[in-house]
Amino acid sequence: MTVSLSILDLAPIAPGQTARESFAGSVRLAQTAEKHGYTRVWYAEHHNMPTIASSATSVLIGHVAGQTSTIRLGAGGVMLPNHSPLTIAEQFGTLAELYPGRIDLGLGRAPGSDQTTARAMRRDPRASDQFPEDVMELQAYLRGESIVPGVRAIPGAGTNVPLYILGSSLFGAGLAAALGLPYAFASHFAPDALHEAIALYRRDFTPSAQLAEPHVIVGVNVIAADDRADAIGQFEETRRNRVRGMLTRGPASPEYTDQQVDAFLTTAEGQRIANMMRYSAVGDPTDVRVFLDDFVASTQADELIIAHASRDIEARLHSVELTAGAMNGATV
Repeated sequence: MTVSLSILDLAPIAPGQTARESFAGSVRLAQTAEKHGYTRVWYAEHHNMPTIASSATSVLIGHVAGQTSTIRLGAGGVMLPNHSPLTIAEQFGTLAELYPGRIDLGLGRAPGSDQTTARAMRRDPRASDQFPEDVMELQAYLRGESIVPGVRAIPGAGTNVPLYILGSSLFGAGLAAALGLPYAFASHFAPDALHEAIALYRRDFTPSAQLAEPHVIVGVNVIAADDRADAIGQFEETRRNRVRGMLTRGPASPEYTDQQVDAFLTTAEGQRIANMMRYSAVGDPTDVRVFLDDFVASTQADELIIAHASRDIEARLHSVELTAGAMNGATV
């Protein structure tokens, strides 16, 4: 079987780094992915997170698109309840006109933030309930078949930017199946419902104008290095920092040492958080190939979207290269 390789880039801001430096890293990451045969790079909408710089997702996509040539770029995803469908149609319609044939639009319904930040964004607490209707309204704008009389997305109408439904539960799987859209499961951080959601999506899929057959994308973390011990060390650092970020809330929170984080990871709650990274391929190229082959066999995925989790940009770029090589130029 064959599987496409893609990348999820959170535009991480490492300690001592600026957002500008993070964006430069994202450009290098996309250029490296393009060189090594990856299908697409997606950026996720997050807010009020000091270690993630991809909050203005469409702006970042445009910046990277201007410095690459062929690779597809998109949102993985835009949290649609934070926005009006018309605004997103105009933003991604603009991108599609500037970079035709290269723009994707993945859609999620979570806030991409905490509840306080959601209120600061003026997000209606009931907005998630309108997600299916908002997706259909957005799709209509992009087709040039607006369901709101007298309103067109300019730019946007007629661009037919392809939509993808993102999720980590059965809700998104059911919606993607009903609308005949590709489905991307966030198994890189929310693995528990992966197989059940994929089964539901494939069982209930209805062909659409965009998609004749189901298309499943699954998220996976990867840290590939020349040396297995190096990769394991990078993974342990990444996991510690993820846990540290969850424990540190607000300016009054204490600074947790590595030893304290490691002790927390032995607790039931620590194990629950560690389980979020269950699907992680870590090691040398052979280790990564074996893990990803097994993961594809288990999920029957059409596409892997990889979060190359190394914190250092040079290590992340090397992981991109090694993984492509291990998977024979992005196919198995």
